[in-house]
Amino acid sequence: MKKLLLLFLTVSLLVFITACSSDAEGEEPNEDTAGEEQQTEESSESDDNNEEEEATDEKVEAVFWHAMSGGGQESIEAIADNFNESQDKYTIIPEFQGSYEEALTKFRSVGGTEDAPAIIQTFEVGTKYMIDSGFIEPVQSFIDEEGYDISQLEENILNYYTVDEQLYSMPFNSSTPVMLYNKDAFEEAGLDPENPPQTFEEIKEAAEKLTVKDGDNTEKYGFSILNYGWFIEELIATQGGLFVNNDNGRTEEATEAVFNGEEGLRVFELIDDMNKAGTYGNFGSNWDDIRAAFQTEDTAMYLDSSAGVASTIENAPFEVGVSYIPYSEEAERNGVIIGGASLWMSNGIDQEKQQAAWEFMKFLQTPESQAKWHIDTGYFAINPAAYEEDIVQERWEEFPQLKVTVDQLQETKPSAATQGALISVFPEARQQVVTAMENVLQGTDPQEALDQAAEETNRVIEQANRANQ
Repeated sequence: MKKLLLLFLTVSLLVFITACSSDAEGEEPNEDTAGEEQQTEESSESDDNNEEEEATDEKVEAVFWHAMSGGGQESIEAIADNFNESQDKYTIIPEFQGSYEEALTKFRSVGGTEDAPAIIQTFEVGTKYMIDSGFIEPVQSFIDEEGYDISQLEENILNYYTVDEQLYSMPFNSSTPVMLYNKDAFEEAGLDPENPPQTFEEIKEAAEKLTVKDGDNTEKYGFSILNYGWFIEELIATQGGLFVNNDNGRTEEATEAVFNGEEGLRVFELIDDMNKAGTYGNFGSNWDDIRAAFQTEDTAMYLDSSAGVASTIENAPFEVGVSYIPYSEEAERNGVIIGGASLWMSNGIDQEKQQAAWEFMKFLQTPESQAKWHIDTGYFAINPAAYEEDIVQERWEEFPQLKVTVDQLQETKPSAATQGALISVFPEARQQVVTAMENVLQGTDPQEALDQAAEETNRVIEQANRANQ
């Protein structure tokens, strides 16, 4: 009996010890289990850190609205790709927005908000509107903060976008007018193809020899100008004339048009005289039409944008000459106003997007980028160092006429005239000049046509100035 009782106590003790041991394992994990749980926690923390690093490493995306189609769009996208691949902080996203006018209209609806693009391309006559809009951050603030050297860039291009010693936008696609002429036609008419006319009187004389008539029908006109206000502005400026008062609106707000002064009258009298003589070809206001007229030899001389020179040379069935735009013999040649467009930075957007925009603008000004842009599009290189790049030298060897456009720009005398006018209603003013041109071609007296255009321009200037007060 005692043996049975001892066995029972022994078994009970073993069961108790086993139970205690089991409870202890449940309360405190053994060493192996603790290691596994610690590894799981560390793995979780590591995953969180990786996600944070990935979020931090994501590139800042900045949208770039532009108005370039065709080859210009292809070049923009290629340069943006080069920038995106050159660094790991920013991604520029180019987006085509239609014409300059369409892009600006869209920008007006989102300017000053987070929905605005970081960069918008705006044509030169939109400069005053952009400055007054309150929607942009002047690039001068980034230039000053960083100490960026703009002396490396073309002064006669920077001048247009500089107001009160502040560079408001970064020049991009810049061009000037030049005169293109048919060298073969010059030889046939007994003119020296290497010595094109320079003054208004020389243009009239050469046009008489270049005009070809068959009875009452004119087969070939001597000279033509597109019905586009830009060319009239340039022909006035190269004489040293202004478009509006107060130094073209650069010392004070412009209050009236002055393009109907003696410089403007000389231009309109040139058109009027040649039109009456039958040596002036009126091919309307469409760029393609006047370029086609030149290609088909319907006109022997005409004014075009420097950006269109290379394509015209390539497509013409004759040798093309390029010369400076003509000027009145009653004035000195001053040079040309820059045309085209520039890049503006939005305000009211994330600062990182602004920084992305600034970095891209600087990338665009490198000689390599500017050389590519010049070759692809015909627009000037904002950084003249680009002209020393091999691809540019090779292009100039093929088309030496391109250098003429650069020489004319670099020989321009900086002044209020060649700096260009600043008015917020420039598109409306330009249309008034076009109407005046059309009226002269229909027989209206040149001074009367100019005065009417100036009067209408004054009206819209007054309205705009009143609205801005």
